[in-house]
Amino acid sequence: MKNAEIDTALFDRAAVFAVRAHAGTERRGKGFPYVIHPMEAASIVATMTSDQELLAAAVLHDVVEDTSVTVDEIRDAFGGRVAALVAAESDRVIPEMIEHESWFVRKQEAIDRLGVAPLDVKMVALGDKLSNMRAIARDYAVLGDRLWDLFRIKDRESHAWHYRGLADSLVELSETAAYQEFKRLVEQVFGTE
Repeated sequence: MKNAEIDTALFDRAAVFAVRAHAGTERRGKGFPYVIHPMEAASIVATMTSDQELLAAAVLHDVVEDTSVTVDEIRDAFGGRVAALVAAESDRVIPEMIEHESWFVRKQEAIDRLGVAPLDVKMVALGDKLSNMRAIARDYAVLGDRLWDLFRIKDRESHAWHYRGLADSLVELSETAAYQEFKRLVEQVFGTE
């Protein structure tokens, strides 16, 4: 039996673009190429939709935030919807505050934005956040509370606040396996409120 063919040209180009944009970078001391994370995010999004623009946005979600690529370059290469989805998933820089001090402001803004965001934005965000939460849960199982020393914000309760807020903002996806896994991992690492 032959698999049904789908047009993956947009995603294929986005995956190659992401590999090139993240080339030579490592995932925060993990010892593996950074691009593994956006690939995992795209894989998670693929459990919720086959929309190639959402899959492309998922694999590209960190290129604006973590490389020299701009939203305009994403728009030129992949179109307005993909660019808007990537922009929605990118942290806003607060020039008047140093990064460490702006962490809570940026995270609260992200939680608030996600709470009112369209479903496609939430799906891309869930792909990213579940990938992050999987890594946190794996590392927490090995390191326990020493894990938080690896982050800029070293307070476990701050991370608990952030991830619980994300879970609340993404609750519209609560029927998906991805959301259910995310919620379970948040509770596994941070406990229930």
